[in-house]
Formats: sequence, C-alpha cells, structure tokens
Amino acid sequence: MKFFSITRLQLVIIALMLGVGFVGAQSSFIRLGDANTVSFDNGWLFHRYGLQPDGSSVEEPQNAEAMSFDDNDWQQVTLPHDWAISGPFRMDLAGETGRLPWKGIGVYRKHFNVSAEDAGKKIFIDFDGAMAYAQIWLNGHYVGTWPYGYSSFRMDLSPYLLYGKENVLAVKLNTEKWDSRWYPGAGIYRHVWLVKTNPIHIDHWGTYITTPKVSAESAEVQLAITVANQSDRDASLQIQTEIFEAGKGNNLKKRIVATTPQNVLVKSGSNRTIETTTTIHHPQLWDIENPHRYFAVTNVLVKGKKIDTYYSTLGIRSLTFTAHNGFLLNGKRVEIQGTCNHHDLGALGAAINTSALRRQLTLLKAMGCNALRTSHNPPAPELLQLADEMGFLVWDEAFDVWKHGKKKNDYNKLYDAWHEKDLVAFIHRDRNHPSVFIWSIGNEVIDQRDSIMTKSLADIVHREDATRPVSNGYNDPNGGRASGAAQALDIMGVNYFFEQQAKWDADPRYANMPTIGSETSSCVSSRGEYFFGTNRSNWQISSYDLDKPGWGCTPDDQFRTNAKYPNLLGEFVWTGFDYLGEPTPYGSDATNLLNFRNDPSKRAELDKALKKLKETEPPSRSSYFGIIDLAGFPKDRYYLYQSHWRPDFPMAHILPHWNWKERIDSIVPVDVYTSGDEAELFLNGKSLGRKKKRPNIDYRLVWDSVVYEPGELKVIAYKNGSKWATDIVRTTGVGAKLSLKSNVKSITNDGVDYAFITLRVEDKNGLMVPRSHPKVNFEIDGPGEIVATDNGDATSFESFQSHDKNAFNGMALVIIKAKKNARGRIKVMAKSAGLESATIWVNIDRKTAL
Repeated sequence: MKFFSITRLQLVIIALMLGVGFVGAQSSFIRLGDANTVSFDNGWLFHRYGLQPDGSSVEEPQNAEAMSFDDNDWQQVTLPHDWAISGPFRMDLAGETGRLPWKGIGVYRKHFNVSAEDAGKKIFIDFDGAMAYAQIWLNGHYVGTWPYGYSSFRMDLSPYLLYGKENVLAVKLNTEKWDSRWYPGAGIYRHVWLVKTNPIHIDHWGTYITTPKVSAESAEVQLAITVANQSDRDASLQIQTEIFEAGKGNNLKKRIVATTPQNVLVKSGSNRTIETTTTIHHPQLWDIENPHRYFAVTNVLVKGKKIDTYYSTLGIRSLTFTAHNGFLLNGKRVEIQGTCNHHDLGALGAAINTSALRRQLTLLKAMGCNALRTSHNPPAPELLQLADEMGFLVWDEAFDVWKHGKKKNDYNKLYDAWHEKDLVAFIHRDRNHPSVFIWSIGNEVIDQRDSIMTKSLADIVHREDATRPVSNGYNDPNGGRASGAAQALDIMGVNYFFEQQAKWDADPRYANMPTIGSETSSCVSSRGEYFFGTNRSNWQISSYDLDKPGWGCTPDDQFRTNAKYPNLLGEFVWTGFDYLGEPTPYGSDATNLLNFRNDPSKRAELDKALKKLKETEPPSRSSYFGIIDLAGFPKDRYYLYQSHWRPDFPMAHILPHWNWKERIDSIVPVDVYTSGDEAELFLNGKSLGRKKKRPNIDYRLVWDSVVYEPGELKVIAYKNGSKWATDIVRTTGVGAKLSLKSNVKSITNDGVDYAFITLRVEDKNGLMVPRSHPKVNFEIDGPGEIVATDNGDATSFESFQSHDKNAFNGMALVIIKAKKNARGRIKVMAKSAGLESATIWVNIDRKTAL
C-alpha cells in the first residue's frame, strides 16, 4: 500500500476547497467575549476594616484609594477571594449565615502596568461578581459602583489610565450594608478580567444568538450584533461571523458556516445593532444526553483589517412548554429532575472554583439530576458554561427580594434604582447559553401578589429575550394566582403548596399555563445518623429521610404529587447540596414564617418554636437540606432520587448501616431504595420477605420490624421478574486503618485545579466503620498545598483551613492543589492515633497555554 504525506498547508487548502474550515488544536480562547482578554486575578493586596473576625472593629482610613496610600503591609491575595471563609465560627453570629464573620469592609488594591503601545485602546475591567456594594477607583479617580454582589459588571478604566506607567486600582466592598438569609460570602469572590479593545468593538455582551427554526435537517441561526463606536469619527465597517463546532472547554473544532460579510456605518459615539441570519445543515442538537455546542466567532474589519474579535456560545435546540403535555426539548418530553443550589462551595466558601463546581455537577448528573435552579441569584458564569458542556437545563434566577424586603438591608434598598440595570445585565450575560431554559424574576418575594410589579419585571425580560419563558417561585401560589399577578408570567412556579393545583388547572386564566415545582420537598437529614422513636437528636437529623419542616414533604410525597399531576413540568428539589447557613430546623431565622403567610395557626406554632430555638442556641452552622452533604458526600437520600430519576439504571441501596451492638434483639427498621419494582431482604442468609412497589404510591421498600443481629444484610432487587441489582451492608469491626481516594488522578499546575480526596475510617477488612469520629491529621509532601478540609458535620466549628479534622461518621475530605508551574507529583498523607496511616499520590500535569 502506498502512503501519501500531506502537509498542514495542504490540509488547509483542501479544507477551503471543500468549504470546510480547518482549525488546529491550538485554536482556543480564554473566555467568552472579547478576544483580547487576560485574567486579572493575580497580584492583589487586601486589608479588612470595620468589623473584624473576632468581633472587634478597625476604623477605615481616609484615602485608601489614593495612589500614594501605603499598602506595604497588606495581605497578598489571589482572586477569587472570600474574606470570611477562614472564620472563625462564632456562636454569637447568626446560624442563618453560617456563624461566619462575613460582615465587614474590605479594600483591595492592585498595582499594574499597561503598555504605552496600548494608548488609544479602550481598557475595561470586568467583574464576574463582588460582594457587596462595590466601588472602584483608578489612580485615585472614582470610576463607578455596582452594589448587587451577584451581578457581573464592566467598568471603563480608559479615562484615568496611565500608559507605560504604574497604575493603582482600588476596590472597596462593604458587607456591613448587606443582609442575607444564607451565607453570601464577602469579597471579590469571582474572577476579574482586563479587556483591551479597539475604540470600535463589539459591545459588552454584544451578541444575541437565537435558533428560531430547528429540525434534524437544518437550523436557522439569527445573530444580532451590537457594535460600539467609541472613537471620535464615523466608521465604515465589515462584520462577519464564523460558526465552529465546540470542543472541550473553550476549544474550537471544525468551522461549519460563515455569515455573509455585512458593510455597515456606525456613527461616532453611538452603538449600532446589525442583524443577520445563516443556516446550519444537519445540525448537532443540544440536549441533556448529548450537549453539542457551537462557538460563534465575530470579526470586525475596517478596510480589510481585523480590529476586533468576539467569542459567543450557542446550542441548537427547541424549547416547548405546555400545560398538558409537559416540557419538550427538541420535540421530546423531558421531565424536569432538578435541584436548587446556593452558590457557596462548602469549605471553599463563596470563592468560585471550576473544578469544585464540576465535581458537584458530576455527582448530581450521576444521581439523575438534569436541571439546576440558581437559588436565588445570578450564578457565576462558570456554572452556565459547565451546564452547557455537561447537559443541564438551568432555571436562571435574578432576585430573592423585590421592593419589600425580607431583611432590613437586603435587595429592597437597591430595587428602585437598580432592578432594571441588574435584570438587563443578567439577561444579556446569560442569554446565549443553551442550558438556560427559564428566566426567574424572583423567589418567594413579599410582593408576589403585586400584578403591576410582576408585569413590569416580566416585561423587561421579554423585551431583552423573547425566546424563553419567565417564571417566579411562589410560596403563596394560590394568592399569586387569585390576585392575577401570575398572569404576567409564562410558567407558574410553585414552592411546596400544591393542594389547590386542580382548581388552578381548571381556572380559565391558568388552564393553558404550564406549572413547575420550583422548590420542593425540603427534606432534612444528617449523613450517617439514624435515630429510633425520633427524627432529631444532638443537633443532628435521622437519615431515614422522613423529616422535613412544616412547609415541606418527604421525597416520596412529592413523587406522588408529581404522579397525581402528570401535566407538571417536574420539580426542583430543595437542595442538591448542603450549604453554609440556614440550618433548619435548628435555625431561628424569622423569614421562615413567610412560608405560612396564609396559615395563622402554623405561623404561630413555628414562631413559638423559633423563639425557643433562639434561647437554646443550636451550634448548627450549615444546612441539613442537601441530598449531598457539605463535603460532597451523598446522603442516603441521594439513592432515593437516583432510584426514581434513573429507572433504567440497575441499583439498590440499603439503610441504615448495620453496627447496632446496643440494639441486639431490638427492632431496627430497614429501608431499601431501588430502581427495581420489588426486592427480597436477607439477614445472615435468612429471607425477611419479598416486597413489591405499588405504582405511583411506593418509592421505597420498608421492612419495619427487623430484629437486629450482627452480620450481613443483603437485598436482591428485581425488575419485571428478573434480577436487577444487589446491595449488601455488613457489621464491621473496630476502626483499624485509614484510606484515601481522589476524585482525579492528576491536576494541572495552574494553582486553581483542585483534587478532592475522600478519607474513610475502615476496619481490617476495608469496610467503612460507621459512627467513627477520630481526629485525623492531613499532611502534604511535594509541590502542592492543602486548600481546605471538611467532614460534612453541620455542627462542626473546626476551621475549614485546619489540617486536623474529626471524621464524621467515618468520612472526611481534604482538598489539595498544585503550586503554580510545579512539576512532579504530590504525596498526601492521613494519620490518626491508633489507626494505620494512609497515603495517596496525585500527579501534576502542565497547564496548556492558550
């Protein structure tokens, strides 16, 4: 056989002849948006004023924004940075915000240079989020403010920039002015970017891409491109967009199509939006199983010279929402199996980290979760990028509060002046992401019966994006519908209260309005804790998955509701992960009373319980709502949802553990979660009976009279009469050794890629020992660092930064990273008195330059 050698140049020529673009593996970009963007995360200085971690106060100095201000003794930090996560936990601080000292005044300063060659360019700084009341100065000059800590925003540095000289950027944040119902974090907790453009450029979030006609044969792609001319003269331009298949991350693959170049005139000091349409033949559709993405690369040319390039994401899919046939993605019915999630990352606090977020989404995906609700604020951009890539639908939420607040100093202080600016920024930033399928204007707002306010907000959303429906999470769904306020929405979002759903389905005003469970269940539990005769003890909650607050229900009950109303689009469970703050039922947050605004007796009962809790001062500092605990370890409930949400995945799960020496000859109820339809339980080889699920009634199988004896508990699950799955739990010996297992084999040397290493306390046979809580010391050898530790215990006051951690019910977590530009591998060791130590190695990969 004869082989031919083809050069890269020849490949390019052949590709061009065939009308197909060729893009090499190096064709990547740093982030969506302007091409000439660099990370601005490194080299910051930080000082905290106002309230301090120990409760004292330090007076804020005058002129900390001035170039001449002495910052030599300030702390060096790398963004993203959450100044409160290092603690300490304090009992005098509110449990609802994690008992962490997040209130204070933080000032950040950065000394930097911009080349003299950049004179004449526009220089912007983009903040993905800064908590809260951000004020920005450059070289002592006030640049601007953006108070809402969850909003992404841009500031123009050009008027005050010194080219070829040192510049000083100062950012002041003030969380003493901000109130929250959960842990919000504090600081510049998301990424910051420096953007350099020609004065004539694609505007910030200046592309809007839609796919109004989609089929297997072709997709119509409409692009609206806004060009800003910030030069001193009119400009004749040419605009063209190329569309590429997307590779992993921000990698471009094959060019698919290019729009016809358009010649336009943009007057000085103005913006102009150019609309164009192209067709992609035989498109790869985006869906939750195969989330195919494309990237659009838009170029601006003047006299044939490229002066600006802008990257956008898109996915080709159709969304159809019906009141009677549910939600259709690309014409196929998809049941929404979603979770609500707050923005913190457990031991990492609010500081965004992509590897941590990817770990969370990977766990949710394996459970069968296909949708995310960004409770209750705009998320970090990385969440949507991962959702696009991994195949999640996103309910994208703007606010927890409108004009009337739940807390004295929450968003109600900003609503009048900022709600439209925040809402427009939120939509413009997120509207090209295929994962975003519903816009939410609020959650359980006090104003949810206000028809005028609801319509005003919905109209803003429809004006900025008419391709997706608008919803709102109602904890007064009956009042919202009775008042007519919900008529301004496209989808009715119901939090918990479905008792009158049949009535509203028959109401002519809402008969054709789809309804979704925007917040459901609120079941609470502690991983590995089981109680008999009570659900609560020692500030923990039994993991039999039967406990919930007064407004909530068990997962099983919600499944029954969904089966009763098959027209519902699905549900978003509260919550996927435990989060910092809001430790219901051990929290005394009075805003919980708002869930019973129409039930005086239940409101009075809860009020009494909250006052009693306040007197007893529970130590809890994080939630119990999560299906997965704060450390990222699945609770039993994880397998209940998996059994229901992944019916074709063979699985069975037994609870509780089988170490009950104090209950020999006493009853220990046994539950089995399985995707099968029946199961047989065995104790030490003896059958305890075979049980079968009743369709739409039973979602767990229960053996409630098992008399405990040590040994082996085994279940064999069946489906359609055939063996389907098996699970075994055994009585373990005493703790004999530790084990370590990493979620990844290697991490990159960029300093932000993390490995999450699970520690287990095991007996001599390698079985995890439940109810074991030894103190473990983590050590590291090699070019790496321990970032944080955790154990999932909602009552633990051990610092997340401590290298010592008590295991909680046999498990703990250590998070590590490689030092920047390091090579080799990292050795991680775990030690505990009386137990055999454990060691694991994590390899370091070189970061590939873009």
